[in-house]
Amino acid sequence: MTQSFSGKIKDKLIEAKRKWAKDGRLLTGTSDAARENRLPPGQRLVKDWPVLDLGITPHVSADDFKLDITGLVENPLSLGFVDLLDLPNVRARNDIHCVTSWSRYDNDWQGVLALTLAEMVRPHPDAKHVLFTAHDGYTTNVRIDQFLDEDVLIAHHWNDEPLSEEHGGPVRVVIPKLYFWKSTKWVREIRFVKEDAPGFWEERGYHNNADPWTEERYG
Repeated sequence: MTQSFSGKIKDKLIEAKRKWAKDGRLLTGTSDAARENRLPPGQRLVKDWPVLDLGITPHVSADDFKLDITGLVENPLSLGFVDLLDLPNVRARNDIHCVTSWSRYDNDWQGVLALTLAEMVRPHPDAKHVLFTAHDGYTTNVRIDQFLDEDVLIAHHWNDEPLSEEHGGPVRVVIPKLYFWKSTKWVREIRFVKEDAPGFWEERGYHNNADPWTEERYG
């Protein structure tokens, strides 16, 4: 069941991160637009996988999971967990980069390519952006070309184990080229739209584009 942020989110955490955006915290001014380094500027390498959330962990079982793909598409879909497993699945390895300054190398994922879902729903030519909504009400946004990059996944396994609840299981988005707040946990809806709409963190001072190598942490 979808939960609401109201009265449940970590207000102090949100206010702190809003202040980070206002103050430009963590910005180094050493952007590596050429992607010459594996570790983006201002990041530190970690071996664990830190858990960051807003104090809400929706309890969505695989049996109850549903993903709606809607908006400006010819063939809207509603997929259950088993439906995702029945689609062509791939394995992929990539790095993830969090705006709070940590990066983790060599994450092994299993899931469905965003390109596969796009082939099924067939976005209209005027669809320019993609909006994500999570089972806890969280939202974020990307351009359609960012979503349809060849390495973007709708993932259900990490390092050969089912994706844990704390990390967005049973299913999350993985967009490795962007800061990880764009990779929606507990994804419930993927909506193709013409006009962009800022999501939860974008409305609170975070950058709309979120490229780690050019330090697009804040807008």
